[in-house]
Order: sequence, then C-alpha cells, then structure tokens
Amino acid sequence: MTIRTVAIQSPGDMGSGVGRELVARGFRVVTCLAGRGERSHRLAETAGLEIAESLDALVEGADLLLSILPPAAAERFADEAAAAMRRTGARPAVADCNAISPATAGRIAARFAGTGAAFIDAGIIGSPPGRSDLPTRFYCSGPDTSALEALDGPALSVRRLGDDIGRASAMKMVYAAVTKGTFTLHAAALTAARVHGLSGPFHAELEESQPAAFAAMNRMVPRLPLDAARWIGEMHEIRDTLASAGLPAGFHEGAAEVFELLARTPIAAETRETVDPSRTLADALEVYAETLDAIRTADDPGGD
Repeated sequence: MTIRTVAIQSPGDMGSGVGRELVARGFRVVTCLAGRGERSHRLAETAGLEIAESLDALVEGADLLLSILPPAAAERFADEAAAAMRRTGARPAVADCNAISPATAGRIAARFAGTGAAFIDAGIIGSPPGRSDLPTRFYCSGPDTSALEALDGPALSVRRLGDDIGRASAMKMVYAAVTKGTFTLHAAALTAARVHGLSGPFHAELEESQPAAFAAMNRMVPRLPLDAARWIGEMHEIRDTLASAGLPAGFHEGAAEVFELLARTPIAAETRETVDPSRTLADALEVYAETLDAIRTADDPGGD
C-alpha cells in the first residue's frame, strides 16, 4: 500500500516525535490543532507538521490516520474521527496507537465499522524516535496492517503480531505493566521511607545491594510527575487487561493512586522543556512527602 500523507492526532511528545521522523523520510504529515494548547502548536511547528483547519480536512487528505493520545481521550477521538469520515466519505486507514486494553481496542474498532477504513490495533513501546539507540517500536495487529507497515524504518520499527484486534494493545499493556508499574512502586517505597525518616539508610542500602535499580530510581522517580496525569488512565487500562486474564487488578489500581498523588505536586506543572534539571531524587521525595501531608491535612483538618 502506498502511503504519502500521514495524519497524526495529536502532536504531543510522541506524536510530534513520530511526525518529525516521518517528515525527515519524505512523508507529508498533517495534524489538527483545534482546541490544542500552546505547547502542541510549538511541538507541531518544530516537527515540521502541516496544520489542517478541521478534523474533516485532516481525514480527507490522509492515507493513514495515527491516533496517539492519552488513553482517556482515545474513545472520544475515535467517535469524532469516524463521524468526520462519514461526513466526508474519506477512508484513510486508522491506527489506534494508544495505551489501551484489548477490550477498549475492540470498542474503538467498532466505531469505524461501516466507514470502509482498515482498522489497525497498535501499541507504541519506547521513546520517541531519536531519543534512544533503540528504534521506537510500533506493535500492530489486525486483518490488514499494511498501511502502518509502510512506515517501517531504522528509527521506527513496525512489528506485526497477527490478525486479531487487541493483540497489539495487550502487548503494550503487559510491557507498561512492568515499566510504569515498577516506577510507581519505586516512588511509593521511596516516599514511604522519606515519611518514616529512613531515606538516608534506605538509599545507602539500595546503592550497596541494588545499584542498577537505585540508578534507575534516581533517573526516573524525580520526573514522574511530568507524565503522571496522563498515565493515570493507562494504569486503569492495565488493570482491566490483567483482570481480563484472571489476574488481580489491584496492582495497577494502586499505581494509578500513586500517579494521582504525583499529579498533585508542583512538579506536575512543569514540562520536558521546563523541568528543573538540577532536581535530585531527595528534592523530589521532599516535594512528594509535603504533598502527601497536605492531602492528609485537607482530608482530616481536625487531626482526628
């Protein structure tokens, strides 16, 4: 299948990164910024994306539509995109690339029934193109994934998992269950140690007996609030994925609660462009503990 124009909604960190890579490889890449904030406009401009005036115009000119959104927005956008396709008669292939459960992927696929568009279930693993030595991996499944496979390249690896809608989403879910689930466990344990006055000896023990894990904690835990708000919904999708396999759902329900805490910290107001690069793990844990204390005080102002 020949793919010349790729529509990406929306141009956040991953969407703009994918768009930049595709523009560099000669694809025409378009997005719609209606209702988007200043940062999305800046990221789209920096990535070299063309701007469509409306969602109708976006789908009309596209050969392939990539939905790259926070998971909580995935179903709403699917409704809007399917409606735009029915209004215009456009039939671009649609790849839902969001961090969603197989059940959610199935519901989204149903939105596009009757549009004549090929629906592709996809899950993205890895950093945006160019930020890692590894390629960004697009796992995909569905009866016809050729449109997404046309984007395969050195920095963007497309990996087919079969014909069944939901397999690619499940792959994303089980991977993120390990990575982001581990991040939240680290953040919770480190914050608990800080509250109990044990940061010094706990960090020393980790550095001695778990040096690789402690290095990862120092690297990741101070930055978690930057993405916490949009990862809450992802934890709910992972919860549902594990539950559908007959496994306990509580692991990632708890992870969602950790992200809810981190989303309420002052650090959450920062972005990847404005984050304080000098902030240490100890600095971040102090903020987390202060936020936790403020929440407790607000919930129990009388101290009972």
